Amino acid sequence: MNVAFFLIPKKDIVYLKESATMRQAIERMEYHSYSAVPLIDSEGEYVGTITEGDLLWKLKNTPGLTFQNTEDILLSEVEQHVQNMPVTIDAQMEDLLSRAVVQNFVPVVDDQQVFIGIVRRREMIEYCSKLLIQRKADANQ
Repeated sequence: MNVAFFLIPKKDIVYLKESATMRQAIERMEYHSYSAVPLIDSEGEYVGTITEGDLLWKLKNTPGLTFQNTEDILLSEVEQHVQNMPVTIDAQMEDLLSRAVVQNFVPVVDDQQVFIGIVRRREMIEYCSKLLIQRKADANQ
């Protein structure tokens, strides 16, 4: 099955631009209860995933950095410790499964690497569950 079937489009998800500040990221992630969000550049290209851990490491390892002055730090200055590699829109579901083990979502890009949305782990698990249920039903017939 093609990834496009499971795609949650960019307009329906939370993402951040790398020109956003740490404070904006912290507040948006807190508001939505997310531990990671896709990060895009000014051209709309996917550049990585920013995580709570990345923000905490930056806070811990930057002398004098407090929550109050996180508005002075751009996300482009925050090191990303996890690399969530994107797939293209024509990828197959099988291409996503190995990533689902370590990622809550898989970013999806078009042919020009422009970020167009995500496929969540939830949809991947539901897809596999339906396949297993169908296989079991077929075996019992």
